[in-house]
Amino acid sequence: MHPLIYDWNTVDPTPSRPAVQLDDETLRDGLQSPSVQTPSIDDKIRILHLIDALGIDTANIGLPGAGPHVVADVERLAREIADNRLRVQANCAARTVLADIEPIARISQRVGLPIECCAFIGSSPIRQYAEDWTLDRLVALTEEAIGFAVKEGLPVMYVTEDTTRADPASLQRLYTAAIRAGASRVCIADTVGHSTPAGAAAVTRFIKSIVDACGGGVGIDWHGHRDRDLAIANSLAAWEAGATRLHGAALGIGERVGNTPMDALLVNLVLMGAREADLTHLTAYAAVVAEACGVPMPPNYPVLGKDAFRTATGVHAAAVLKAYKKQDAALVDAVYSGVPASLVGREQEIEIGPMSGKSNVVYWLERHGLAADEARVERIFAVAKKARRVLTESEMRALL
Repeated sequence: MHPLIYDWNTVDPTPSRPAVQLDDETLRDGLQSPSVQTPSIDDKIRILHLIDALGIDTANIGLPGAGPHVVADVERLAREIADNRLRVQANCAARTVLADIEPIARISQRVGLPIECCAFIGSSPIRQYAEDWTLDRLVALTEEAIGFAVKEGLPVMYVTEDTTRADPASLQRLYTAAIRAGASRVCIADTVGHSTPAGAAAVTRFIKSIVDACGGGVGIDWHGHRDRDLAIANSLAAWEAGATRLHGAALGIGERVGNTPMDALLVNLVLMGAREADLTHLTAYAAVVAEACGVPMPPNYPVLGKDAFRTATGVHAAAVLKAYKKQDAALVDAVYSGVPASLVGREQEIEIGPMSGKSNVVYWLERHGLAADEARVERIFAVAKKARRVLTESEMRALL
């Protein structure tokens, strides 16, 4: 934080927060988007290495119960972690049935790598009614599946789908059964993006009370979706209320409108001082996922989009130019930006267009090592004012 910035974010006393871990869902839930293409195994390996380079704690590497093709990719990714001694730990999704858990156990045994089993089951009354499930049946499946996974030597995270629309009595029975059966983590899933930050905090506190009543020592995860575009705020609210691991996917890809964007979540946690990470890998992480999954990144995407640190507005450029002339790199990075571009290995960019002032032209010329004499500035400025968009590099070169 630049010393001239008064940070209102830190004025009120910050509640005590647990240490926070991150679980990357790009290679599992992220691929459930109907608009993404499944990456090749080579691309999945590249993404896995970038997840590791960002210091993300765990990565969901697939749902082996989906079929032999997924089993092969999951085993290859598990071997990549083991053979290269990556720091990231593996987990896999599974329905709360033995047929989904068994292939995870076999892969773990063949590779010699611990793999966390993320066993999920529906929990809300609306799902129970639609699916003709009874709560007694869900509890029985929970106990059987977790008991089997633990017997096979798998650490278990128990995931209740649609937690944020489930009633307290159902959650009490399901989570208590899961913890008593041996689950080492439990996951609150905002499956349809229903939650608000207040709701995320409330349900997290409630689940924490169940964990505490069962003796504690069980981690609490938060898995959020973006349907109301509150995923980042919900994740932070859940963390403040007691969640110890937060889920996300690169570029927020995933079912329907997607998951919590892992990249933006990581930036926020680093800026809040909650994590330390080398975020210069973040640009490559997003670019590789965008290309491999066929998901174009919008120009105005936060931090990573083409326009994140670009401006063609005269008053903005004037302030950046004045900061630049003070030879204060931190000031340049902060005067018109809430996120330092250098945090992710980028820099501030001044473009020239119809909304620009002469400061834009001067800055552009000087940054390109060119003399900003008055005649040159006036000529370019006159052309820019008549344009309908920002001038391209080739157009600028032609003018010069």
